[in-house]
Amino acid sequence: MPYLGVGLHVLVAIFFAVHAIRNRREMYWLMILFAFPLLGSIVYFFAIYLPDSRLQHGANKLTSAALKALDPGKELREAQQAFDLTPSAQNQMRLASAYLEAGDPQQAAVQYEACLRGPFATEREILFGAAKAGLQNQQGDAALELLLKIRQLHADFRKEQVGLLLAQAYALQGQNDAAREEFSKAAKDHGSVDAYAEYAIWALSVGDVATAQAQRQEIERMQKHWNNHHYAMHKPLLKRLEAAFSKA
Repeated sequence: MPYLGVGLHVLVAIFFAVHAIRNRREMYWLMILFAFPLLGSIVYFFAIYLPDSRLQHGANKLTSAALKALDPGKELREAQQAFDLTPSAQNQMRLASAYLEAGDPQQAAVQYEACLRGPFATEREILFGAAKAGLQNQQGDAALELLLKIRQLHADFRKEQVGLLLAQAYALQGQNDAAREEFSKAAKDHGSVDAYAEYAIWALSVGDVATAQAQRQEIERMQKHWNNHHYAMHKPLLKRLEAAFSKA
């Protein structure tokens, strides 16, 4: 039995080592994982693996939704107060994000534009937020430029989300071949509900019902293993998907 325990520790360390290599993490993680298989794996799980996982992303989405329901304007008020008190670049970034989350992409774009003129013009969260604001403002060309810049400067940053936003930016510009390529790649590489649903919604918008049906079948296959938490997490997206099918 002790040998089995040691073997499991090593297998777990190998799993996390593969994750580190695939995600281009610092090589010192490999040394930590193999020098201290059990402790190193625990540290890697909480420091790297969990924050990158869909489980953590889903929990964050649910927590954020609950807080918004209780006090929808709290974050925007606090962000505005912080910026009024100390108009730093960090507080302006927070204010821009708060406007975007509050459903005001025009004001978000104004704040992000100011951030892009400052010393953090290449900071990935600023580029990402500005691209989202551009898309919501129907500014496909600006969003496309920002997203391609993220890919150039921060290749490993939010790969799935950047890919889906790129696909939507291409679609907004009428570049449907490029949009299809990005949607298809996101669905193939990540296999997430978001990727399948967004691909299906776009496919329906261009009259490709067969592709949309194929993506919905993938989601239905995944739903067989869902619990109430999963349904609650994906409810808004699934409503958008069904609405798109009803109009097709």
